[in-house]
Amino acid sequence: MTIGTIEPSSNWHEFVSEWVENAGKDGDLARIIGVAEVCFAIVYGTNRVVFSVANRTLKTSVFEPTFTLRASQHDWDLFLEQIPPPTYQNFFGMLMRVESAGVDGDELTFVQHAHIVRRVLELARQVASGISVGNLAVEERETDSRSGSYLPLTLHNSATTIYLEQSGEGRDVLLLHTAGADSRQFRHLMNDSRVTDNYHLVSFDLPGHGRSEPYSDVQPGNQKLTTDSYVDCIMSVVRQMKLKQPIVVGASMAGAVCLELAYRHPDEIGGVVACEASEKIEGRQVVWALHPLVNQSLFVPEWVEGLMAPNSPQRYRDEIWWGYSQGGYGTFFGDILFYSGEWNAADRVPHIDTGLCPVVMLTGEYDYSCTPEMSRATAEKIPGAVFQVMRELGHFPHAENPPLFVDYLLPALAQIEKNEGQLA
Repeated sequence: MTIGTIEPSSNWHEFVSEWVENAGKDGDLARIIGVAEVCFAIVYGTNRVVFSVANRTLKTSVFEPTFTLRASQHDWDLFLEQIPPPTYQNFFGMLMRVESAGVDGDELTFVQHAHIVRRVLELARQVASGISVGNLAVEERETDSRSGSYLPLTLHNSATTIYLEQSGEGRDVLLLHTAGADSRQFRHLMNDSRVTDNYHLVSFDLPGHGRSEPYSDVQPGNQKLTTDSYVDCIMSVVRQMKLKQPIVVGASMAGAVCLELAYRHPDEIGGVVACEASEKIEGRQVVWALHPLVNQSLFVPEWVEGLMAPNSPQRYRDEIWWGYSQGGYGTFFGDILFYSGEWNAADRVPHIDTGLCPVVMLTGEYDYSCTPEMSRATAEKIPGAVFQVMRELGHFPHAENPPLFVDYLLPALAQIEKNEGQLA
């Protein structure tokens, strides 16, 4: 494929022509389109292009679009950079955080075809920048040291059996997965000898996630995570597994619950590494994730795709996408009810005793859902907490680029153990 470096502000018509030509040669776009048919527009300053998608191809069109993506010319230019600045890596990020961005027309149709729009916009970036990002080479691992087993739990008179995995030897570290996902996210981390040589890693699938059964009194698709049920499940695992003062590591909703654990159970938790965490963030419930006319197995992974850093290796990005595509019906939505609804720890985080339970907070610079500024503001309310921005990482640091995340995780674990040593 010929990749140009045409600035749309200088020559819009040539830019669009190259864009459409490359789209016609792009096997990924043809695969993504499948049998879909849709007509949409993109507005760039005073310029506008209408695309018609059908028969696995994309063409310009004179028909009235079903929906239109808009943003200021300046904001589109930031989106089109080789490595765009945080928030501009994906149009969903712009919709959440960029004032000029919006969707006019039928928003439902846009959501139903978000995967197509995403690839079309990626091709625009290739034309403007002359490079395809996110395809960094990753060394293949030949061995897998994880061992798996099942653990029966009974919480509040409701029984379940959860799946868990372990690897490594040394200090206990409990790894908590993100909303709507499961412990497969930690596959690479749990096979990294830099971690497993000194730490005993344990990860598990929450009830109703991955390979764990739902609670016996919960109907499929109706699972709703709460702060109490989340904490109780984690502490039940800690106690039944006889984990000794484990350091708990989690991102997103798991990062939030890390703060709750530090507040509620400093006597049993040895420290937390809370990633992509804040005391409270409004507006993160994704209503489309449970809409009857939206394919959850397609939309949810597309939504989370945009939360990753643009140069995270494609291999890992694809694993996250595929894992989210396999999530149970309503699981992602039910989890978000916790951290975008009930969860509000503003009155509790100032009372976390980091002398008893050290707190390290890490947030990826490309996370537009829980931005570094939001995490920093929470960390500043916790006396003794340590905060750091993780460069070139997004909302899923442990899974989207595990080798890079380890570079941040190991110093965080060392910091917690150092604080514990000073206390002793």
